[in-house]
Amino acid sequence: MNMRLRLKKIILEAEQELTDKVWYNRHQCYKQKMLDGIEPKCDPKIWEQAKAAAKRIEEKYKDESLQWTDFEWGMLNGKLSAIRWVMGEDWDMLDT
Repeated sequence: MNMRLRLKKIILEAEQELTDKVWYNRHQCYKQKMLDGIEPKCDPKIWEQAKAAAKRIEEKYKDESLQWTDFEWGMLNGKLSAIRWVMGEDWDMLDT
């Protein structure tokens, strides 16, 4: 059996990347729903902080696409759930 162990640091880095990407996608969906009038506008101060966070993520992953198909979106969430489970969280813990 070829079993490789990963360092905790590498696992936590992967968790952060997935958290960033899942949060970013949720932010974009919320933004679109606000523009469409489906979601109420949030507090302007909070919205400015969210926009700044989205910009940081765009800059951090500028060489990657931050848009995914439904399948890819499911994979990102599944990977995040699995990493968190291995690190001691409950299954399906996808808070961002």
